[in-house]
Amino acid sequence: MHFDVLTLFPEMFGGPLKASIIGKARANGLLGVNVWNIRDFAYDKHRIVDDAPYGGGAGMVLKVDVLARAIEAVRGHSQAPIIYLSPQGEVFDQQIATELTNEPRLVLLCGHYEEIDERIREHWVDRELSIGDYVLTGGELPAMVVIDAVARLLPGVLGDATSSEQDSFQDGLLDYPHYTRPASYRGLDVPEVLLSGHHELIRRWRLKEALRRTWLRRPDLLNTKELSTEELLLLREIEEEYSAERR
Repeated sequence: MHFDVLTLFPEMFGGPLKASIIGKARANGLLGVNVWNIRDFAYDKHRIVDDAPYGGGAGMVLKVDVLARAIEAVRGHSQAPIIYLSPQGEVFDQQIATELTNEPRLVLLCGHYEEIDERIREHWVDRELSIGDYVLTGGELPAMVVIDAVARLLPGVLGDATSSEQDSFQDGLLDYPHYTRPASYRGLDVPEVLLSGHHELIRRWRLKEALRRTWLRRPDLLNTKELSTEELLLLREIEEEYSAERR
């Protein structure tokens, strides 16, 4: 899979894209990322990329001609979707990350300053994504988030192919608790079921704890998930346990 990133601050991407899993994926040829400087597509003497908004108001707006040239030059004749990182976009989640893995190439447009010229949004942008209901200084950090979340779902990027399948949100639930050695530390013990070697009991415990964590922390997720018969029974157990504790 390949990402093209259009930004005014390409230097922001150096460290994050060279380290950890993303860096290894790039080194192994599993992931391609090119970062393009929008300012290179401003052809005037001073390479101006923004201007004051028509109608007045605070801030500066990225120019339509500069952004159009940048998008068209980078996308070329391909059909790669243009994704604009914006607080006005649909909220990026695991489902969208999974959906984007079906695209062989994505072009990520990082806004900056007050906004981009609306004509770019209307005629060049295919999709807008937001990483949350807050405002950042630009789209660079959201672009890194999208690259990381999508890339780790690609075949071969993670050492264990099942790791991403067990992530929070991948099946509509938060992840279950994880433990490792030592089994006991300062009186804090690992749940006995995880030491039992009984695979079915361990599977059931993990499912129940994932449901418990979701029910406590993100009950809204349960409203949109189609629960299996087993999940409904486990959820009833959890609710009964908490009712008993409050008596």
